[in-house]
Amino acid sequence: MDQVFYVLAIMGCSDDSLACSQARVEPVRYTSYVACQEAMPAALQRNADLSYPVISAACQRQGKRMVIGTRHAHAAAAKAQSLTAPWWIGSAQRI
Repeated sequence: MDQVFYVLAIMGCSDDSLACSQARVEPVRYTSYVACQEAMPAALQRNADLSYPVISAACQRQGKRMVIGTRHAHAAAAKAQSLTAPWWIGSAQRI
């Protein structure tokens, strides 16, 4: 069975909380989603120094499944690029 864990991402958001970006990730790995959520209030207090109008947190699942998905995404992007690249890119030129 693959090891799955959760990390707590600290998000910096706009006033309306619609535009958020990841500002930090807590160094602790949690073995369950519930444990990650329980750690949120303390993590938000530790990261109150961020200069965003709104600070929020999100538990993100990490593990082998995420890595495999990333590898496939890169392969798909490379394939898409090769389909749209001009014919002379990647081919041997004859002089």
